Amino acid sequence: MLNAEGENKSYMSNVTIISSEKNWLEQNAVNQLNQISTLPGVVKAIGLPDLHPGKTPVGAAIITEGVIYPHLVGNDIGCGMGMFMTDIEKRKVKIERLIKKVENLGSLKEIELPGIGYANPASSPLGTSLGTIGGGNHFAELQEVESIFEEETFTNLGFDKKQIMLLIHSGSRGYGQAILDESIRLYQAQNGLLQTSDAAKEYLSKHDNAVHWAAINRELIAYRILKAFGVSTQTVKLMDCSHNSVSVKECDDKLLYIHRKGASPSDKGAVVIPGSRGTLTYLVMPTEHTEVSGYSLAHGAGRKWERSMCRSRLESKYTKETIKYTKLKGRVICNDHNLLFEEAPEAYKNIDTVIQSLLDFGLINIIATFKPIVTYKA
Repeated sequence: MLNAEGENKSYMSNVTIISSEKNWLEQNAVNQLNQISTLPGVVKAIGLPDLHPGKTPVGAAIITEGVIYPHLVGNDIGCGMGMFMTDIEKRKVKIERLIKKVENLGSLKEIELPGIGYANPASSPLGTSLGTIGGGNHFAELQEVESIFEEETFTNLGFDKKQIMLLIHSGSRGYGQAILDESIRLYQAQNGLLQTSDAAKEYLSKHDNAVHWAAINRELIAYRILKAFGVSTQTVKLMDCSHNSVSVKECDDKLLYIHRKGASPSDKGAVVIPGSRGTLTYLVMPTEHTEVSGYSLAHGAGRKWERSMCRSRLESKYTKETIKYTKLKGRVICNDHNLLFEEAPEAYKNIDTVIQSLLDFGLINIIATFKPIVTYKA
C-alpha cells in the first residue's frame, strides 16, 4: 500500500492504494483488488480513497495491456455525473415550493420528454428507461455554492455563484447490463478479450455507444426534473464524466487500457466529487501528477455500510419524516423508505477525509464546494 509519504505497503507489487491512515478502507475491497491484479495483462491496479467492495471493487482503476476485461467496468457502462447550471437564482430559490411540486410525482416518466430527435425512446437503446434516474445511489440534486477557493478557475469553467446547480448521477440503465451479458455469453469475456480480437472491437463499439447514451440520459433527466419543479428547463452543461468505462491511453509507445469502476478520469479537466445527500460536493481540478493514481480520482465518498445493515442501524435515530432532512438543512424527495435508509449519509465514508487523501498525494486542487439543498431519488 502506497501512502502519502510514498512508502510502499502493497500486498502485490502492481497494487497501489491511494489513501491515508484516517481514511476507512474495508479489507475485502483490498483483497478484491489484489486478486484482480493477478489477471493476465494487468499492469497496475489502483484503489482510490473511496474504494469499497462490490462484484468487483468500486473506487478502482485497473490498467491493462493487450487485453480488455468488460466485467471490471461492470454492468452500468457510462454511469457518471453531469453538472448543469440552472436558471434558478440562489437568492430566489423557494425550497418548500419546489418540494410540493415534486413530492407526489410517481416517476419521471410522467414528465413528457422534449421534442428533439435523441429524446425518442423508440430510437434509443435505453428504450422507455431513457430520461430516468434508476435506483441505488443515483440521484438528481439541486446545489448551491458554499465556498469558492479558486475564483478565476471557477469563473473560467462557466460557474456563477448566484445560480443554482443541478447534479445528475445516473448511467446507461439496462443497456450496459445487456452489453455485459452479451459479451460474457458470446465471448466468455470474464476471461478477458484480446485487444486485436473481433470480440474486443465489438465490445468497445457498444461500450462507446453506452457511454454516449448515458450522457444523453443525464441531459434528459435534467430536463425532466426541472420541468417537474416547475422552473425553466434552460441549463448550461458545465461538465459530464463517466465513472464506469474503459479508455485507451498511450504511454511509452504502448497502448494501455484504463478500466474505471467508480472512478473519475483525471485527464479530462475538472470533476465533481460528491459525498452524500448530507455533505458537501467538491469541485476539483486534477494536477499533472495523477499517473500514480492511474489517471483517475475518487468519484465520491464510497460506501461504508452494506445496504442490508442501514435500516437496522438507523431506524431508532430517525422518524419517517426526519430522515428526509439533512444536517445541512437540505431536503430529500424519495418515496422508497428503504432506499432513504440505504442512502443515508451515515452509510458513506467521510468525504472530507477522501478529499484530504487526494490532496496528500498531490492529485487535486480544490476549486469550490457546493451544498445540496434538494435531493431527488427514484
